Amino acid sequence: MHLLPLNYLCEDVSKCHVMITGPMYCISNELYLVLINVIFLRLTYGPFYLILSDHEQFPNLYQMAPKDTALALAMVSLMIHFYWNWVGLAISDDDQGLQFLSDLRGETEVKRLCLAFVIMIPVNMELYMSRAEGYNNQIETSSTNVVIIYGDTDSILAVCFRMWVSQGIQRIWVTTSQWDVTTSKRDFSLDSFHGTLAFAHHHADISGFKNFVQKLNPSEYTDISLAGLGWMCFSCEGPTSNCKTLENCSSNLSLEWLMLQTFDMAFSDDAYDIYNAVYAMAHALHEMLLQQVEKQPMNTLRELDSDCLQIHRFLKNMHFVNPVGDVINMNQKEKLQAEYGIFHIWSFPHGVDFKVKIGEFKTYFSRGQQLHLYEDMIEWATGARQMPSAVCSVDCQPGFRKFHQEGMAACCFDCIPCPANEISNETDVDQCMKCPEDQYANAEQNHCLYKDVTFLAFDDPLGFTLSCMALCLFAFTVLVLGIFVKHQDTPIVKANNLTLSYILLISLIFCFLCSLLFIGHPNSITCILQQITYGAVFTVAVSTVLAKTITVVLAFKVTTPGRRMKWLLVSGAPTYIIPFCTVIQIILCAIWLGASPPSVDIDAHSEHGHIIIVCNKGSVTAFYSVLGYLGSLALGSFTVAFLARNLPDTFNEAKYLTFSMLFFCSVWVTFLPVYHSTKGKVMVAVEVFSILASSAGLLGCVFVPKCYIILLRPERNSLQKLREKTFSRTQIS
Repeated sequence: MHLLPLNYLCEDVSKCHVMITGPMYCISNELYLVLINVIFLRLTYGPFYLILSDHEQFPNLYQMAPKDTALALAMVSLMIHFYWNWVGLAISDDDQGLQFLSDLRGETEVKRLCLAFVIMIPVNMELYMSRAEGYNNQIETSSTNVVIIYGDTDSILAVCFRMWVSQGIQRIWVTTSQWDVTTSKRDFSLDSFHGTLAFAHHHADISGFKNFVQKLNPSEYTDISLAGLGWMCFSCEGPTSNCKTLENCSSNLSLEWLMLQTFDMAFSDDAYDIYNAVYAMAHALHEMLLQQVEKQPMNTLRELDSDCLQIHRFLKNMHFVNPVGDVINMNQKEKLQAEYGIFHIWSFPHGVDFKVKIGEFKTYFSRGQQLHLYEDMIEWATGARQMPSAVCSVDCQPGFRKFHQEGMAACCFDCIPCPANEISNETDVDQCMKCPEDQYANAEQNHCLYKDVTFLAFDDPLGFTLSCMALCLFAFTVLVLGIFVKHQDTPIVKANNLTLSYILLISLIFCFLCSLLFIGHPNSITCILQQITYGAVFTVAVSTVLAKTITVVLAFKVTTPGRRMKWLLVSGAPTYIIPFCTVIQIILCAIWLGASPPSVDIDAHSEHGHIIIVCNKGSVTAFYSVLGYLGSLALGSFTVAFLARNLPDTFNEAKYLTFSMLFFCSVWVTFLPVYHSTKGKVMVAVEVFSILASSAGLLGCVFVPKCYIILLRPERNSLQKLREKTFSRTQIS
């Protein structure tokens, strides 16, 4: 049996061979098809290819590399840790690249990470050259600072990468370990990998390997991997034939000086796969030899070399622990996912490479705990604990929410303030949270505060003002009543039915007092008394004005010759209007209380930061029915008073009643739109002010002129003056 590395065949053999090949799938697969009649077993190093795991097409092929199905998750986890959500991707347009793109898209959808661009480099050079300018513009104009590179280092993707670097494009490159210092051109400067984050398969260091490499003379080896070091580092020339060593190398060469240079003294992933491949074959041969010795002690090595099927049977189920302590499983169906070491690489001029391990990704841990980074090593390697930013949009701070515009990526958004009374106390929220009814949003809209409970109180400036107005008008009405009682025998007081004047004044007193029910902390009793008292007392006042107006009309009709209506005036018929109208209003109020009475309610929306305790009207229909009935009485009183305003009576108060009803109707007509346009305490204040204003209008228009004559012009309030005035009118006529 012959164990062949990735090198040329230096002799023609017909025995069972094992070929170690890789890493490029296309080249190695073509080689496999050429040598299929010669080589029976094939072990590959390099990336794990899913297509090569097809046991029907490749029954005798073993991939030494672990599966990279978790590579996309590992990279996305790293980016989420650094708060990167806007990254670019450049892959080879082949099966391996498409599979990685599919895995990456699946992880980005879960982790809310977006791809700024996806560049798929074709495997055909001519096709690439026709699109190269577009690829360059795409990466140059992109706003992202992080680009994922995935593909073979000997592919056209590597050519594309060199072009980006030569143009001075500086990015953080996230890739696999094959891309850290691997080159295939001597003039390629290693400082192109500026700020590379490389994912390498996790494995322990090989004992003695570092010392071996330091003393290695690459000119003595035909192995391409080792000879490549001399070609890159010592200016050796390539071999002229298949089985020759490097030529024109300096004598006494050593790789010891590479300790501080670009060469990583630890095993690379490819070297580690080759290392395990050799040990796998050794273990398989050992097991097969032990079995054959037990069965046929005299078996020869020649027979052993020729039995490839038997080697394959042992190799496919081989489990062993290699010298560094890692478990190696050759069963391709049981291949484990890789664990990754994460390295931060800074490359400098003259080929100096600075590589620091900053973390690990272990697939067997639960999600969210698989990534472990060494924060102190990140700070030591980069000089800062935070990596550069790679976001499409700046995070929305508390108090704002994300607003996605149509056609833009999910990671690209605008930040707009939360709506009124809504908050966001975290960054990058999609929807703001509405505060509860008893709370309100602060000015920054990042916290809910409890609202202050308030109402139209007596110590409130507005409530205090209205209370003072009500008490002053109450006192003034009592004063007017006292004046009328004191001068009840004078003509001006007796002329328009003294009883009706007393009823009107008393009803106005209660009107002013009932306004105080609207001020103070509402409760169930005050809420009911507000509307019922207000409706009943105002009905008495307006119906009294109607009775006084009818009295004036009847008084004129009685003094007209030929009229026989004196009995209506003498019997006091107009006075019965008051209880009649009041009973109707009481019935309406009773229906209101039975259907849906007023009750205590809270208004949490009218004033920012306050919960206002108010009285709910209950049945809106009943409220407007009571108000409408008052309006109809006022309109009737105004109509009758207006028609009687020019009747020739000495103390005709029809004009004053007309103005009082006009003022009353104007106040309540104005009240309706203003009442509906206000809320909270202001709404209550509008209602109180309307009560005071309309009551003051009645008091002022009806009684103030009479008080003026009584107090300031007493000569006009006498029978003698009345006879003189009547006589002069008779003479004129």
